This record gives sequence, structure tokens and C-alpha cells, in this order.
Amino acid sequence: MQLKIKISPEDAGRKIYDILRDRYQMSNLLCKRIRLYGELYLNGFPARMIAEPSEGDEILIIYDDSEGIIHTKKNTDIHIYYEDDWIIVCEKPGNLVTHPSWQHMDDSLLQRLCDQRLHPIMRLDRETSGLIVIAKNGYAHNTVSRNKMEKEYVGIVYGTFEPEEGTIDRPIGRDENSIMIRIVREDGHPSVTHYKTIQKLPEKNLSVVSYKLETGRCHQIRVHSLYLGHPLVGDGLYGPRSNDFPNPEMEHIENEDRIARQALHACKLGFYHPITSEWMEFTSEMPEDMKNLLI
Repeated sequence: MQLKIKISPEDAGRKIYDILRDRYQMSNLLCKRIRLYGELYLNGFPARMIAEPSEGDEILIIYDDSEGIIHTKKNTDIHIYYEDDWIIVCEKPGNLVTHPSWQHMDDSLLQRLCDQRLHPIMRLDRETSGLIVIAKNGYAHNTVSRNKMEKEYVGIVYGTFEPEEGTIDRPIGRDENSIMIRIVREDGHPSVTHYKTIQKLPEKNLSVVSYKLETGRCHQIRVHSLYLGHPLVGDGLYGPRSNDFPNPEMEHIENEDRIARQALHACKLGFYHPITSEWMEFTSEMPEDMKNLLI
């Protein structure tokens, strides 16, 4: 890998090591491996990590030590769309957490991918399936996170949105009586969801809806859909058979028995590569368990 850095006024006079750690979120281990196994140049001349560059100086890092590169497991069951020394783009199955948590310590997306440390750039709810980008080091995580990203989801909801295309601009916050449940509340965080109805199935009381997010609040699509009276099929927290928002009179509530999770899938993902700055875009088809609802 090669990385070029132009020194900003804020970093002038600081040690290269500190710049890499603080500004680019590189780990101590990665900096050490660059020092031991890589090449470090300042304005074209070999340099040390303790060098203190001036504004406008250029740093070049060349690092090709295979022992320090993170590789995914060869026997992983996760569908990987793209992988290099910096990032992984893969598809998270439904009913799988992104990273280990106190309730799910033994199985997660990160554990299925790799035994080394990974840095998720985005997070999908456990039951949500679809595309996710994961960084292999702090620098890649920081770079992708601070630049433009585009995310699109497809969901299956009860009923039909009116109008069929629009924007939901309602603040979301935590329910005071729950550590999990989010609701629309005036003192919540600004939350904006754009939606578009793709397909209507009135005989099943279902619609297929595309969602694009301006913000990334916890449970945002699920909460906004419920707010307009069209919860996602299979949603155990916000659906018609949930404890907090029960609606036993929902037409065709038997759809809840046809899927073992909320019908939501991250179907499109776009972002800038952390090193090449190339715009990368990926798409993923609706999974079979969601397609089966439409049959």
C-alpha cells in the first residue's frame, strides 16, 4: 500500500507518529509496522517517525508487509463484494449482529470475517440484512466516515404510504420507559428519511418501499414507518405483534408468521475509497425471505 499526506497548518511541527495517530487514527501497532517493515519519506527523503514536518511538506508511506495485513477468513460464509488492504464490503445476513455485544458474544459479522481487529464504518440492526463497509484500520475508518456516503434500503411494510413518495422529517429520541425503543418526540434528534413506494400488493396489504437516509438515527426507518402507520413486516419491536405498539386488527397480520425478522435490507451503498478517493458503489438484491412475502 502507498499513502501520501500533505501536512496541514494544524499539523506543522508535530511528530509524524503523532500526526498518524491523532489525525489519521492509525493504531500504535500499524505505526510500528510501518516503522519496522515499511518505508517512510519526507519530501522524497527517508525519514523517521519522530521527524517534525512543516506546513506543505509531503509524507509518503510505503508498506507491503504481508504479516501486518488483515485478511478475511478463507472459510467465511459471508458474501464479500470487495476487499483490499484498507476496506471490506460485504453483505450481513439478517439476524446477525455486526459486532460482539453482551448478548451476542460468540457470533457476529466481525467474528465470521476475521480473527483480527476490524473497524465497522456503519452499523446495521441485528435483524437488518444487506451491504456494509468495514475498515481494516483506524485511518481508513476515519477517512471514509468523514466523507460522503450514500445508503439505500428496501423494506416491506403494511399498507400504502400516502403520498406514495415523500420525506419524513420528524425528530427521534429514546422512549423514557425503555433502553431499546425509539419514538418520534419533539425533543429528539433531527431525523430525515426519504421514501418511495416501488410496488403495491393490496391483496396482501403490503408495499415494497425504498428508503434513503439523510441522518442515521438508531431504528430510524422502523420508527418513521411506524409513525406514518406502516410498520415493517416482522418487526418485533415496532410491528403489529410487538409489546409496545400492538395492533392485532392489522389487516393480514398473518404476514408476521412468514418472516423471522423485520423485512429491511440495505440494498445500495456508495462511498469514496480512503486511499484512491474513487467513488465506489455496490448493490445487493432483496434476500429470499423478503421475496417470499411477495409471492
